[in-house]
Formats: sequence, C-alpha cells, structure tokens
Amino acid sequence: MEILRTAEELKQYRAHIQSLQFENLAQNKIASEKSKAPKEAQSLVAFESVGLVPTMGALHNGHKSLIMESKKRDLCTIVSIFVNPTQFGAGEDFASYPRTLDSDLQVCKEAGVSAVFAPSAETLYADMAQSTNESGFDEVGLLPPKSMGYMLEGFDRPTHFSGVLQVVLKLFNLARPTRAYFGKKDAQQVLIIQKMVRDFFLPLEIVPCPIVRDFDGLALSSRNIYLSQSEREIALCIPRTIELLQEKIAQGVHDISTLESLARQNLKATHIFYAKFFDRNLRRLESLQKDNSIFLLSARVGRTRLLDNFWY
Repeated sequence: MEILRTAEELKQYRAHIQSLQFENLAQNKIASEKSKAPKEAQSLVAFESVGLVPTMGALHNGHKSLIMESKKRDLCTIVSIFVNPTQFGAGEDFASYPRTLDSDLQVCKEAGVSAVFAPSAETLYADMAQSTNESGFDEVGLLPPKSMGYMLEGFDRPTHFSGVLQVVLKLFNLARPTRAYFGKKDAQQVLIIQKMVRDFFLPLEIVPCPIVRDFDGLALSSRNIYLSQSEREIALCIPRTIELLQEKIAQGVHDISTLESLARQNLKATHIFYAKFFDRNLRRLESLQKDNSIFLLSARVGRTRLLDNFWY
C-alpha cells in the first residue's frame, strides 16, 4: 500500500496507474485481435477503474463498507484522509475532531487499499501557510446551489458545504477517479456533490452507499465517541424513529404531516434541528414519492449533533 503525503506524489501515482492502463490496453488489443473474446474487454474496463473514498479519518465500519464497495468495482482504490479545515465553522470541533492516522492506515492496509492520500492542510491549501488575512488563506472557492446548500445542515453551518465542495473538487482533480464513494448518512452532502459533478461535467460517477449501523442501531459516525453512555441511550431514539416511520409507511401511512409529527414526538428527548421529508433535490414534499423521497433527521444529544435518514 502506497502512502502519499503531497499533491505531487498523488499526481505521480495516478500517472503511474494510467501508464499501466495504457500497457494493459495494448496487451488486450493484441489479445482481442487474436481471440475476439469479450472477456479481455471486460477486464480492461475493470483495470481502468479507479475508486476514491474521501474521508476525514477516524475510520469505522461505515468507511470500511465504502472501501469494500470500491474494491468490488475498481481495480485501484484510493482512500484520502484529511480533516478539512474549510468545512468547519467558528466554534465547531475542528481542533478536537478525532485524528487516528496510524490506526487508519492499518485499517486501509488490512482492507487491501491501493494507496492512501494523507496530506497536510498546507498541501491542499497552499496559501494557508503564507496568508496573514483573517480567514487564514485566500483562494478561489466554490458555493453550493442556493436551493440546496443553505438549508438543513447549511442553515446552521452556512460555510460548511462551500468547504466540502472545495476539498472534494481538489481530490477529484488530483486522483481523477472513475468513481467516488460516499455514505448515504450524509445525504445532503451526497446530493450536493452529485449536482456539482453534473453541473461541472466531471467525468466520474458518485456512488452513494447504504448507512452502516452499530449493534444498537445508531448510525456509525466518527463523532459518536463524543457521546457518554447515558447520552448514547438517549440517542437511540433516533434510529428507533427511523424504524418506526419505515414501519408506518409499509403499513400504508403516507401522509407526510402525520409521519413528521410522529417523528417529533419520538425525538422529544433530543434537541431537534429538523425531521422532515424532501425529494432528491431537497425540495419539500406534499406527498411521498416512491424512489424520490428522503426523510432527513438531525438532532443534538448533549453537545453532539447526530444525523440519520432513510431513502424511500
């Protein structure tokens, strides 16, 4: 497994992968001309496929599921580990966010990851080390769409998705993946990144992957370590609310106001930021739409903000 620290190292690694692809192309062209067998063409598709799993480290089984999904589809899997300062606002947990690089590298090695990109902030934000202005650096930025980026998570964290898009686009440009893998737990993030890929005609596929839950049903998150034992007990009302709504929908309850009211009742022990249904463009729904509805939930337990959702 390669461990890459600088942008130049990642670019060189990606160029090496591409050179292997060209060699494979030539070999398969000769083989296909001789045998006319379709298997060679199929293996070429697999060989050319590069998967990227962007993370902020503190890897858990949710991240592992993204890695394994890439390994199913791609010959080469690159994991990035970077706690991105631009997606944290004032007073948020950037300084205290868990950083466990040594154990993360071991997880990646055991999972068979091809390469890990673990840059410093100065690597991805070259102006940061040189700038003396209040923001810490000055460079071209990105803004999320107004209709998607300043509601829900973006309402309380108005600069969050600008920072997310900024770092994700940098990673896409450096790694040039065929596919990038993101967890559905961060549904708003996934939908905004998908829109960026469409709007900028980026040549890759975004693969949203299912939420992975702990033994007690809580959606896995690196921030779960902030919860005390008693807080975790309270937090279990979140996945139980998800399960309850899914059961009610299966029983034929499709009235959104009824379902949202039921959710709020079950979340009374938490501080609710939102618990609402949206379509896949984050527009409010008047009625459930099969294959186009998402229930998004954010609540605080103690000092920890937790996310959960289900896609319908």
